[in-house]
Amino acid sequence: MKIFHGVAELTASVGTHLGHSNWIDVDQARVNMFADATDDHQWIHIDPERAVQGPFGSTIAHGYLTLSLMSEMMWQAYRVDGLAMQINYGCNKVRFPAPVPVPSRLRAGVELASVEPFRDGYLSTVVVAVEREGGSKPVCVAEILTYLMPVTAIDEDVTQPEVEIANE
Repeated sequence: MKIFHGVAELTASVGTHLGHSNWIDVDQARVNMFADATDDHQWIHIDPERAVQGPFGSTIAHGYLTLSLMSEMMWQAYRVDGLAMQINYGCNKVRFPAPVPVPSRLRAGVELASVEPFRDGYLSTVVVAVEREGGSKPVCVAEILTYLMPVTAIDEDVTQPEVEIANE
């Protein structure tokens, strides 16, 4: 994991590859839970017996499941210290060039495209390309926007309570 100590250090890395996430398993149980959470129960996702006869030869993960995994994958690849918080702000140019057959293992490569002043903080844009182990092309590519909120003077005045640890 690449660690940046503040927005200035992050900004200096615009245009560079930040790293890869760990591999994440996408199995039928994960796909079924996503189907339940989104009420998207299309047979191509949840019916392995029928999907064998379908165009992909197995069930496939929802594209939006793959997209939703990007948040965790990004934070496995890099971190920015010195912020009050980071908020998902949206996506640009989301594409699903290839299906994700079940089961599969996925990981993301992350490239920093920009960091710009935004409101009272910054807006970062990273290009995330999710690959499937053994696949020949990405399964999802998106520009992910993150609102970076720096620690303010108010945040710095907040003190954390001291914790006393008893010696046993």
